[in-house]
Parts: sequence; structure tokens; C-alpha cells
Amino acid sequence: MRKKYASIVSKSILTTILVFISTQLSAQYQNSGFKSNNDFWQKVQFGGGLGLSFGNRYTDISVSPSAIYNVNEYFAVGLGAQYTYVKQKNYYSSNLYGGSLITLFNPLPEIQLSAELEQLRVNVKGTGDYDFSRNFWNTGLFLGAGYRNGNVTIGARYNVLFKEDQGAYSDAFMPFVRFYF
Repeated sequence: MRKKYASIVSKSILTTILVFISTQLSAQYQNSGFKSNNDFWQKVQFGGGLGLSFGNRYTDISVSPSAIYNVNEYFAVGLGAQYTYVKQKNYYSSNLYGGSLITLFNPLPEIQLSAELEQLRVNVKGTGDYDFSRNFWNTGLFLGAGYRNGNVTIGARYNVLFKEDQGAYSDAFMPFVRFYF
């Protein structure tokens, strides 16, 4: 199941990248510089991700919107939400939902360091010959680093609270693509 979940995560990330590459073309015309205006909404950026993965008897749909407030040109804080539905026909279905607190630090315009505290509710139900039910809370603390170009950051993050076979993710290390407009 671990290999299938890693494949699921990889396919979701690839789908998200493809969706947002098309939106990046229109984002090139936006001013991505920090605005010094004290108006709250001038310092807020919205972003997130969408993931769709379909295969032979397999479905994965993920929506994860987020918003950040740029405290200054180096530091931002924000909130995120997540919902994921995964189903492997005749094996299991699951719903994951929750939220996160996000902190971003840009020591240089091209480098972004991040910390994200995530709390997810996980509901898994076996189907067919695999009759089981498992419901639990999963807490993750992700520390990451990435290369930033305009509104897009590509990097990797590591879950320092990861425990083998005891959570929503199959690995502590995860690549990411982050967008804020």
C-alpha cells in the first residue's frame, strides 16, 4: 500500500504542476514585488493547489487553498485548508480534511524557507474483502526550502513529526510546488 500511496502522491503533484504552469503564464504580467502600502488586503496573497488523479479503479481528488499575509518583503504568515478524497475500488476509500498554519521566510528573493503545522482528520474505510475502518488525527510539522521565481516556489519539505506506518503520509520527505498570486 505504501508504494501505491507514494505513486498517488507523485501523480497528484504532477497534475498540480501542470495545472498551475498554465496559470503562471498569466501571472507573469502581475507585479510580484512587495507593496509598502499599509492596507491589509494589499499584503495578502492567495494560492493553493488542486490535484486530480484517475487510474484503473483508482481516484484521487485534492483541493488545498491557502492565503498568506506579507508582514514585510522577507516574512509571511498564513492559513491553509485541505480536503482529499482517495478511492481504490474494492480495496479502500478515504477522506482527509484539515488545516494548517504557514510561515514563509525569504532571506534572498530566490530562496524560500518554510514551516507548516498541519492538522488532518483521516477517515479510511476498507471495502470488498478488506473490511476495516480507521479514523484518526494526523499532525505534521513540515520544514522546507525551495527556489522561488516570481509567484512560484519549487522545493522539498520534511515532516519532523513523521512516524513510520502511523500517519496519513507514507514518507516524511515531500517535494512541493507552491503558488501565490
